Amino acid sequence: MSALFGRRLRRGATTTAVAAAAIAALSASQAPGAIPSAAGGAQAAADANPPAESSATGNSPYYTELPPLTTPDKPGASVDLPAIGTGPAEAGIPASVLAAYKQAEQALAETKPGCNLPWQLLAAIGKVESGQARGGRVDANGTTLSPILGPVLNGIGFANISDTDGGAYDGDSTHDRAVGPMQFIPSTWATWGQDANGDGRKDPNNIYDAALAAGEYLCHADRDLSVDADLRQAILSYNRSQEYLNTVLTWFEYYNKGTHEVPDGTGVLPAGTGPVDPGPSPTPTPTPPPSSKPGPKPSKPGDPSTEPSPPGSGGPEEPSTPGGGGSTPPSTGEPGTPAPKPVVKRIEKTGTGTHTAMAGSEFTERASVRAVDAAGKPVEDVTVRFEIVGDTDARFTSGTSVLTRTTGEDGTATAPAVQAGDQTGEFTIRASVDVKNVAGVEYTASVTARQADGLTGTGDKELTAESGTEFADQVSVKATYKGAVAPGVAATATMITSADGSAPRTDGPYFKDADGNPLRELKDLETDANGVLQLPKIYADDTAGTFLLRIETEGGATLTVELKVTAPPSA
Repeated sequence: MSALFGRRLRRGATTTAVAAAAIAALSASQAPGAIPSAAGGAQAAADANPPAESSATGNSPYYTELPPLTTPDKPGASVDLPAIGTGPAEAGIPASVLAAYKQAEQALAETKPGCNLPWQLLAAIGKVESGQARGGRVDANGTTLSPILGPVLNGIGFANISDTDGGAYDGDSTHDRAVGPMQFIPSTWATWGQDANGDGRKDPNNIYDAALAAGEYLCHADRDLSVDADLRQAILSYNRSQEYLNTVLTWFEYYNKGTHEVPDGTGVLPAGTGPVDPGPSPTPTPTPPPSSKPGPKPSKPGDPSTEPSPPGSGGPEEPSTPGGGGSTPPSTGEPGTPAPKPVVKRIEKTGTGTHTAMAGSEFTERASVRAVDAAGKPVEDVTVRFEIVGDTDARFTSGTSVLTRTTGEDGTATAPAVQAGDQTGEFTIRASVDVKNVAGVEYTASVTARQADGLTGTGDKELTAESGTEFADQVSVKATYKGAVAPGVAATATMITSADGSAPRTDGPYFKDADGNPLRELKDLETDANGVLQLPKIYADDTAGTFLLRIETEGGATLTVELKVTAPPSA
């Protein structure tokens, strides 16, 4: 949407230099849809009046008033931080609107953690698009009390976008109009609309739905909004105007330094006429004359000022641009024009090993994927989400079950190792990217029971007892696995009939069950944290002789212990 200048540029200017900078920022901004160019004269004039059919924004209006020069303090940085309901009026955001922005930030932090969307960016866009839903004039569910509509996009001063929704959202069955507090055109809403308030409807007039949809839109194309170039591309994809970018960034910086909550309906509207239901026959907005002063340059060399975008008319290419956006011509190869960023078409597994580990140990294999484009070439800087899914207590060595990694020059991203817990069984390691129509991949992993490959006795005394008495010493053994102690290993202890047999005896030494009855086989035993297993007391019956006790562990470690029972001395 193009700019409608308000009655003022800034209020509260404290120095001539700063005020001059604010005026320069506005005068340096070009016409909507214009791409900053080193060329002047005729080129600047042509950029100032782009044909309606090629406009990326439809020339719809938005608020251009800038925040006051005296900004609130950043939270935690000053004792002067305004309390709730106090501070500069422009810093106040209506309660429901602020809640919607923060809810969208939290939702995207979970579903698209690599995007790093800050709610302050949604607030900045909401400010210039609708004055925070006309100062927060919303009902208890977050729906605007009356529609917020942009002008009719009929080609008269704006882009010519024929109706795509049968007038369902904008009330116009001939042409489209931008709708709601975040000013989506119907064709864009059809792709990006969300139901964030759980009422079963995707309503562009609801601030919760619209805020989440705006966040999803800004995050698409695998953007990381903590990166300056991606942040600028995202804003320009929303409304393709350098002036729009400058205005949103100014409010974004302002809100980052602090804000406060105000009651719904009491927010301060920007000065001037904005996109608030301008009526069925709006007067075309005059295009501001081009400025001879260059606009602000990106903070990084080569930062793009525009990003290819499909038409806002809802054609086969997506996404369309909020606010009545059209299409942006592809790069012409002129100096300073960055090459298009490769687009991920699929991700594929790069690891071929088996993901198996013993309980309590670390997996040796790691989940790894490669992102490639349509030609099969690797794509760099793609955020890959790795997630452990299933009934398991296994976690990445970072201690989490979900994390992200970025692909390198070879297009590969590798997850950290997985630490198996105590729970055995299978689970899934899933890798996915936040790119439409790109399927994720899955690795099947399994945790096996703890094992021991060695058993040794901890004592050297001969185990003897007279018939009818108990053994003075208890049997104690230590389990190891590959030379290390083996804690938590399952074991059994059985009084066997012979060295080459495994069946329990029916006479001779025995353990006792809970009721004191003889028991010659113990199951469900487990070594302690030091790999030690101490058996309960053993008793001798009236049978004298040498008997064998066999101890076995999960993993196949065995140890056979001799038990001697002597007859009582003769009278």
